[in-house]
Amino acid sequence: MRQKKLKITLEDFILANRRAARMEEIEGHGRQIQSRRMVHKSKKTYDRNRLKRAVIKSDDGSLSL
Repeated sequence: MRQKKLKITLEDFILANRRAARMEEIEGHGRQIQSRRMVHKSKKTYDRNRLKRAVIKSDDGSLSL
């Protein structure tokens, strides 16, 4: 009987490279390094939701019109 030849797909190749890079990182640093997921947001940019939250947070319960 003939045996099937295994094909390595691009996804398998990328996954193997990621695993290898992770193992090298762990060996080099002695532990896993985690990167920050949240990006620092500049205070200078206009953000309506942040402004609303600041007003609600500082609100003392009285209406001022």
